Amino acid sequence: MVLAGSIARFFTYKKCMDWPVRRMEAMKLTTIGFWGAYPSKNEATSCYLLEEKGKKIVIDCGSGALAKLQNHIELTDLDAVIISHIHPDHIADLYCLEYAMLIQQQLGNRQKPLDVFIYTENVSHLPFSYPDIFQVKQIKEDSQLQIGTLSFSFHNNLHEIPCCAVKITDQAGKSFVYSGDTGYTESFVQFARNVDTLLIECSFFLEQKGLVKGHLSTVEVAEIAERADVKHVILTHFPHYGSIEQLVKEVQALSSKSVDYAKETLSITI
Repeated sequence: MVLAGSIARFFTYKKCMDWPVRRMEAMKLTTIGFWGAYPSKNEATSCYLLEEKGKKIVIDCGSGALAKLQNHIELTDLDAVIISHIHPDHIADLYCLEYAMLIQQQLGNRQKPLDVFIYTENVSHLPFSYPDIFQVKQIKEDSQLQIGTLSFSFHNNLHEIPCCAVKITDQAGKSFVYSGDTGYTESFVQFARNVDTLLIECSFFLEQKGLVKGHLSTVEVAEIAERADVKHVILTHFPHYGSIEQLVKEVQALSSKSVDYAKETLSITI
């Protein structure tokens, strides 16, 4: 009986010790859209779904994104949206999402307003119509957000209009950075340093380095990945010519890091 009691206490203790491990829910990142400029047939421009401990957050909401997003979640379950900048390929479907939130509240399927955080100079100039349903808030480089157990910080990018990169960190210290649109800067390298996953725009091939200010080529992506010493690289925001596989090969040839590319089927834990 003493032995049996000791065994029972041991397994009760072990169960308690294991409980926090089983309770920990890793961040899940799902690609919804990945094109730059405009969506290819039946696809979408920049949009990514982040899930953690029941929270559902959309990062960017480009053209075609809303239809694709509904393959993964109900729109009524959204907790927040973060927009890196107001170019149409990153924000176009946000206006449709406002109407979706209005209709779902009218139908009684959602009660709370949706928090929408936008990196721009003046949110009051944006044509939203229902502030009680769609609560649009400006974010700046020094903004700090807490959504559930996730912490968000921001970096001002090199781009033709105000645009930010976003860093998300969970309670376990896991982190990832979404680059938004940006040219190469030393400050971005520091912002992305040591993150577990870097979701980074890759708009140009090796020989096109410097072709357009405010966007990255493969050689610059590789240099950022190496200098920031990130663990995993995911390329996104692709051009509508050439081969995505070639972009990946060029980054892999110049970097020692694990390199993947965003696609509709890509869903990872961080």
